[in-house]
Amino acid sequence: MESLNHFLPAQSVQTISKWLTNYDCTLTVKKSRSSKLGDYRYFQNKHYITINEDLNPYSFLITLTHEIAHMMITDKYSSRVAPHGKEWKSEFKTLMLGFIPIFPNDIQQCLAIHLKNPKASSSSDYTLVKTLRKYDKNPTLTISDIPDGSIFSIPNGKRYIKEKKIRTRFQCKSLNNNRIYLFNPLTEVQI
Repeated sequence: MESLNHFLPAQSVQTISKWLTNYDCTLTVKKSRSSKLGDYRYFQNKHYITINEDLNPYSFLITLTHEIAHMMITDKYSSRVAPHGKEWKSEFKTLMLGFIPIFPNDIQQCLAIHLKNPKASSSSDYTLVKTLRKYDKNPTLTISDIPDGSIFSIPNGKRYIKEKKIRTRFQCKSLNNNRIYLFNPLTEVQI
């Protein structure tokens, strides 16, 4: 549990350690996964949580608390409730409320809104993710950060030109095949 000090805000370590110990949970910190920030599994009467190592302490705390809420709900209800149903939402809110004073003011404001009706993934809350990314060690550039008309590439090397915003996504034209694609505003790009 001492190693949690490296990943979490110091004020949260004792509470998190207590929860993980009380539920006999194995926590594994994994290399970055693009498909998820963390996950929870219950297998052979044991709880397992994995979290990406590259998260800043505030993102790590929110993600870990999200997964701990799954663990507690599984322990209470087995598999009789929806994974992100009203029971999980209530549990997640309750757990997070104790941590609110730990966060900087800008994150507190976003969390207050997010916790009114938490989503299955905090990544789907654009404002919260954008605010949390300000605290990353190596902040990344996203498509929402660049002006219309910019040429950019995504991690797979494909190149596009940013055209315009359509509702919540950005319309971009591929420089490889001239097709139009829509991008999530949090898509990481390189100019």
